[in-house]
Amino acid sequence: MRLTVFWERMTDHFGPGYADTFARDHVMAELGGRTVHEALDAGWDAKDVWRVVCTVMNVPREQR
Repeated sequence: MRLTVFWERMTDHFGPGYADTFARDHVMAELGGRTVHEALDAGWDAKDVWRVVCTVMNVPREQR
């Protein structure tokens, strides 16, 4: 998954005003105690990060 697609999905789900805030502030155990930004910076694949976000935040299947 390209980062542009990842951020489009984040924005679609969380809204333009909250997607980056969530990605910057929400620490998830499933990402090794990292935020979305930290996981991506650490080399995690965007698709894997998106899957974690979907699981943790109960993103509906049709939006995954």
